[in-house]
Amino acid sequence: MADFEGMWRDLAPIGRSASTGGYVRQPWHAAELELRAWFREAAAARGLTVEEDPFGNLAAWLPGHERGTEAVLTGSHLDSVLDGGAYDGPLGVVSAFAALDLLRERGVAPTRRLGVAAFVEEEGSRFGRACLGSRLAVGAATWDAARELTDREGVRLGDVVQGPGDAGDDGDGAGDGTGSGLLDGVATYVELHVEQGRGLIDLDAPVGVHDGIWPHGRYRYDIAGRADHAGTTRMEDRADPMLTFAMTALAANKQARVRGQRATFGRLDVRPGGTNAVPSQVTAWLDARAESDAELAALVADIERQATERAGRDGTTVTVTAESVSGEVAFDPALRDRLAARLGGVPVLPTQAGHDAGILQEAGIATAMLFVRNPSGVSHSPYERAETADCLAGVVALADALTGLVT
Repeated sequence: MADFEGMWRDLAPIGRSASTGGYVRQPWHAAELELRAWFREAAAARGLTVEEDPFGNLAAWLPGHERGTEAVLTGSHLDSVLDGGAYDGPLGVVSAFAALDLLRERGVAPTRRLGVAAFVEEEGSRFGRACLGSRLAVGAATWDAARELTDREGVRLGDVVQGPGDAGDDGDGAGDGTGSGLLDGVATYVELHVEQGRGLIDLDAPVGVHDGIWPHGRYRYDIAGRADHAGTTRMEDRADPMLTFAMTALAANKQARVRGQRATFGRLDVRPGGTNAVPSQVTAWLDARAESDAELAALVADIERQATERAGRDGTTVTVTAESVSGEVAFDPALRDRLAARLGGVPVLPTQAGHDAGILQEAGIATAMLFVRNPSGVSHSPYERAETADCLAGVVALADALTGLVT
């Protein structure tokens, strides 16, 4: 298992903030590009063949089986949220390479094509669309639409990644929502991930299996008002969009709490942004999650209703745009049960976090997820953790799972 620890040491400094200890590994910026180079080096050191699709997704394949034949894929992503943790994403990729090493040590000869994947822009931290790389890979998103997405500096996705060329005219369907071809033949996908909650802590278990993903979405609130002087304008004469936003944030918190669901405003843009001026525009992004599609729809509708009612009192207007919505995902039950049994009856729990695994499952690929205990219970934060012993247990579990799938 020395390979796991060595790989982890190589990755630990990349994109780490000296001030916070958190990570900034946004797609197609320096840190993430360095991780992509590391992926290629790790694959080459193992004699794997690397493929990259037009969107930047990577897959490294063991030799011995032709492209397009029935395949098993494992892996995760390398990008992070802003000031995120070390383990969210890279743990799954490092563990995948380590699991392949363990299979070789055991003398396992795969009878199916086997590879390691690194999907791009899983977090949506740069271009605002979660699991964008896997969506494009399976055809759940089109390049024609994705290429126009912009980051916070106004840079277009189409200007930083090549894409399939002239969309719809390149012969592989990558521009018209039929996928990139990278996953041709993939019948099964297993993703290992650090746990992003306290389930395994409470159960005192190092490794578990996910059975599904809560539906979730990102919604942009554009709240328009009227810019004015902070000193000379009477309070009763204002059309202040910040007041509308403040009430909306409180409403989201209350609605989620009383339902036992999740609602978070984590990003805010205020224009013109002067300390001594009433703003003219507030744009805020809501992340909402619930245990069912119906619950999510009801939660989002009630938050929007309260925002609109408050806007009527404030003299402002609210426009809500659903930027990204993912429905409820149930992982393949036969595969889930098979893995849980093979791993000795490990806990089976749902997750409220989105993953590339959910996109692949919805595309018809039988998918399962393993997760490794996080003793902090915190994720998307520098406080995210995983003990080495638990990570190594995760590698063994992943290797055991893959052995059962490729032999």
